[in-house]
Amino acid sequence: MTDSYRNIYDLLQERVANTPQKPFLFSEADGRQFTYVAFRAAVDRAATLLAANDIRKGDVVSLLMPNSAEYIIAYFACWKLGALAGPVNSLLKEHEIEFVMNNSEAKAILVHSEFQPVIENIKTKLPHLRSIINFDDEAWATRECQKPERQGGQLATAALPDGRASDAIGPADDAIIIYTSGTTGKPKGCLLTHGNLIANARQISQWLNFTENDRLLTIMPLFHMNAVSVTTMSALYAGASTVISPKFSAKKFWNLVSDYQITSFGSVATMLSMLLNTYPDGVPSGLKTNQLRFAMCGSAPVPAEVMKKFEETFNCPVIEGYGLSESTCRSTFNPTDERRRPGSCGLPIGNEMKVVDGDDNDVPDGELGEIVLRGENILKGYFKNPEATEKAFSGGWFHTGDVGYRDKDGFFFIVDRKSDMIIRGGENIYPREIDEVLYQHPAVAAAATIGVPDELYGEEVAAFIVLKEGKQATEEELIAHCQSELADYKCPKTIRIVEDIPKGPTGKLLKRELAAQFAK
Repeated sequence: MTDSYRNIYDLLQERVANTPQKPFLFSEADGRQFTYVAFRAAVDRAATLLAANDIRKGDVVSLLMPNSAEYIIAYFACWKLGALAGPVNSLLKEHEIEFVMNNSEAKAILVHSEFQPVIENIKTKLPHLRSIINFDDEAWATRECQKPERQGGQLATAALPDGRASDAIGPADDAIIIYTSGTTGKPKGCLLTHGNLIANARQISQWLNFTENDRLLTIMPLFHMNAVSVTTMSALYAGASTVISPKFSAKKFWNLVSDYQITSFGSVATMLSMLLNTYPDGVPSGLKTNQLRFAMCGSAPVPAEVMKKFEETFNCPVIEGYGLSESTCRSTFNPTDERRRPGSCGLPIGNEMKVVDGDDNDVPDGELGEIVLRGENILKGYFKNPEATEKAFSGGWFHTGDVGYRDKDGFFFIVDRKSDMIIRGGENIYPREIDEVLYQHPAVAAAATIGVPDELYGEEVAAFIVLKEGKQATEEELIAHCQSELADYKCPKTIRIVEDIPKGPTGKLLKRELAAQFAK
């Protein structure tokens, strides 16, 4: 199935035409709300602001903001112009942000004042960057764009006279460049098109039966595709509403659900655990949560006991899903009816999915292999990285790097990751990046980082270190060294100093032996 929309702004235009006064976006932080027509007006103003800063089709605009209405407006303003929105993970260190912005060749950045000092510190190292635009408040930032004329040679609103996205922007044009780390080398810029985002929004909203009566809650960070696809674009596609919250707060959560009459929300397993710890007796009395249909959960499997206890405690089904940034977001969902398979990531929701061996041959049901994907929601490729793109699409299918199997009824199960990736509370962490930082310490002769089980975050980061002969370093010193170079969520929480790191005959790190050592 394909859509008739040329681009994302075209989809927004249709919603405005059909239900102009229906609320689309609620801002929990300050109580603002935008009808579909008011949201489009804000997008048009922001697009005019970008155009005034010489942003054109094909340019990259970095976005560095907390969750807010402004963040969503910024995405759509880029899409109206045919520019690429480049969400930047706000948890990154300065040099990590510098790499992402330089690699994407960002021409401008829309930044919240909270993060502006970071950009000021690195702006001399960003040769492509032409404009730094404060975007704390859309109305203030675009105040000049709201006037019929601007004097002194400044640009008038006529920069976008017809209020429409260019007809030249089509489904195959890039909409987002989002960075995903790799097990080798630097992070890669994943290119997602207008067609990718619209297709995945359609797949998600149709599979979950979203309608104009739904109201979705965004508590996942907008620098990840989960928040963009599952609770923003899917709401738009269904003609529904979405509520943006600055961040997840277990203490405030059920009040939000009650106050805004939330029908579904996106989450990770860590959030479900935190809600259980905070409200062991269920939803507080006096709150209206009967309209809540289900929780959507992804990024990492939900422990069976957590899911069972959450559903019993809050009378709220949990729908697990599987996907990657490269598949825009979701590729599968596990049904909540009698078909649900415990431990499964579910059924494909519109894309093709199969399991192959090392030679890209299909394997029989029940046998392990690599999961590969194909469909409208699969990325176009990696930015200026033809080698990585060619490797990922070997045999014409996208290779996920995840090992799993399909059962006789078509349900997929993920049993291992082909890569060494650690998933901590929904954040992807690659051990090699941490190892390289540890090797920079003058006392470190060898380093190996692994993921270890954690009740709250699913996995936590642990590192094993061999010291150079005659050198000394404490666990605290090595952790501090990592903290100076890496985002906090990537840093090891424990470090074991050992005499040797176990390796196989080919030199491959024996992670199972390290995990066994950690468990002891």
